[in-house]
Amino acid sequence: MRILLVTPPWIRVPPMAYGGIELVVSGLADGLVDAGHEVTLVAPGGSETRAELKAVFDEPMFEHLGDARIETVQALSAYRLRHEYDIVHDHTAAVGPALASLADGPPVVHTLHHAWDPVQAELARLVSPPVRLVAISRSQARLAPEDVTIPFIVHNGIPMERYPFCADKDDYLLWVGRASPDKGPKTAVEVATRLERPLVVVIKINQRDEHEYWEGVVEPSIAASPIPVEVVPNAGHERKTELMARASAVLMPVAWEEPFGLVMPEANACGTAVVAFDRGAVPEVIDDGITGFVVPPGDIDAFCAAVDRTGEIDPEACRAHVEERFSAKRMVAGYERAYEMVEAIDLRGGVTVVL
Repeated sequence: MRILLVTPPWIRVPPMAYGGIELVVSGLADGLVDAGHEVTLVAPGGSETRAELKAVFDEPMFEHLGDARIETVQALSAYRLRHEYDIVHDHTAAVGPALASLADGPPVVHTLHHAWDPVQAELARLVSPPVRLVAISRSQARLAPEDVTIPFIVHNGIPMERYPFCADKDDYLLWVGRASPDKGPKTAVEVATRLERPLVVVIKINQRDEHEYWEGVVEPSIAASPIPVEVVPNAGHERKTELMARASAVLMPVAWEEPFGLVMPEANACGTAVVAFDRGAVPEVIDDGITGFVVPPGDIDAFCAAVDRTGEIDPEACRAHVEERFSAKRMVAGYERAYEMVEAIDLRGGVTVVL
């Protein structure tokens, strides 16, 4: 097939540091090329891919994150190419599916990378049909508004070769994420403090709300804790995965309906157990008792007890779990099936196919 992949303009593919969408798209683009498809990737300059790269902007526009004009320029430039392809696969937040809903051309598949809120719900209603929506977890599909049809579910996948495996663990606990109450960094500090364990915090702090939450909430909680806490802001991929591979456990005390949670398979791919609250897609990604533990939301005592049990988790089983269910190879196969089925799917039938 001739496939056009469209990304946001903010971060290169694959990302140097933060960028879950870009990491997923990187594995998808390379995997589709390896499977014999003709793939064009619309992404910022500096991206590296086995697909044909079309860069609308010479460099990532991260410093202008959220500027609708920039997002529109990249999406519109991509959609002007649509008639050269058999299918368009859109990963932008809003502009891409909006354009697709108003234009003729090949089928458009749009992956929902974000959680539901009233604006996201209304956008989905306005673009589908004709845009075919893909959820990244059963949880995300289940939480969709009743009048929004999600034809497909394809779990995110990661390129396994980018994750070092390590069976020998150090004593520290690890938390990875953006500076947001949704991700639970303050709770991670509380857990490590209760257990008297050293903690490493790999945190994304770029946007204004992230700085405010970090300076007003997380930083004071770290300062008040008697345990050693190492803070690694805006870590690159290699540094992040190095820390994942050596950690005794990764903490995911999420406080929202996590649409997927890429940190979980990333940690498991490195052979590291994950402990997480039972929110959103967490029980879909963690094999409870095999690759980590899923505990009742908000139960700090249960969370701490689970962290104490992570020595029971087999690192090899963690790696095998990701290879089987959340590898880029598995994700590529799912999207290939979605592309093949896209014309036949009943957009008003309410039937969701898990691929």
